Amino acid sequence: MLFNPFRRPAPRSARSHLSAADWPEVVYAIGDVHGCLDELRNLERNIATDAAGIAGEKWIVMLGDYVDRGNHSAGVLDRLTTTPPTGFRRICLAGNHETMMLRFLETPAPNDDWLKFGGLETLSSYGISMSAVTRAGRKELKAIVDSHIPQEHVAFLQDLPLTLSLPGVVFVHAGLRPGIDSVERQSEDDLLWIRDEFFNAPPVQDRMVVHGHTPAAEAVCLPGRICVDTGAFATGRLTAARLRPQEPVLLLTN
Repeated sequence: MLFNPFRRPAPRSARSHLSAADWPEVVYAIGDVHGCLDELRNLERNIATDAAGIAGEKWIVMLGDYVDRGNHSAGVLDRLTTTPPTGFRRICLAGNHETMMLRFLETPAPNDDWLKFGGLETLSSYGISMSAVTRAGRKELKAIVDSHIPQEHVAFLQDLPLTLSLPGVVFVHAGLRPGIDSVERQSEDDLLWIRDEFFNAPPVQDRMVVHGHTPAAEAVCLPGRICVDTGAFATGRLTAARLRPQEPVLLLTN
C-alpha cells in the first residue's frame, strides 16, 4: 500500500456505531458528495421520484466525505443539517475528509496539510480566501476560521457515527478490515481510510458492505461489497444505491 501523507492514525474514537434489528422498506445509500451541492439536490429529487410508489419507512444513508474538492461544502453541510426530503429519514456517516477538517478547525497550524487535500475549496465556500489563509498567523487563522464556520456545522461533523448495520449489510465510508468480525472492534482509521486490504480479501458470507471513499467511473457492485463513489467533484456524477431486502440493487445518479 502506498504511503498517504494525509492519513494519520485516529485517536481513540468517541464516534458511535448505529444498528437496527429490522430493515426499513428501502434504503438509498449516497456516495461521496465532496462539495457538489447541485448534484446532491438533483439526486435527492431522483430518489424522491423513485420512492414515490414505495410505501413504508424510507431512509437515505450518506456515506461520508461531504466536504472538500467541490466548491459548495458549506452549502452541502447546510443541507445535511436541515430537514431531510419529505418522507425520508436521513442518516449521515463520517468520512475521512470530515476528520481532517475537524483537526484543522481545532488546531489549524499543525493540521494545515488538509488545505492541500481540498480544504482550501472548503474554506472558500465559507468566504475565507486563500490570501487570508496564507497571510494569517496561527492565532489569526484560528480566529478567522471560528468566525466564518457555524458551530452547528462543527457539531454536526463531531457527532457523525462511523457505521450503520442492518441485517446482512454494513454501511461505512471506506470499508472493513478483514478478520475482525465485530464492527465495533474495527479501528476508526480503517473505517475511514482502508482500501487494498479490504478490496483484496474474500467476501464475508452473508454480509454486504456498502461504502464510498474510492472513486470509480461507475459504481462497483461485487460479491460482498458495493462502492457508490463515482467521483462527483471530477465527473459531475453523484450515485446512490437503492437497497431493499430480496430485491436486486438499483443504481441512481443525479
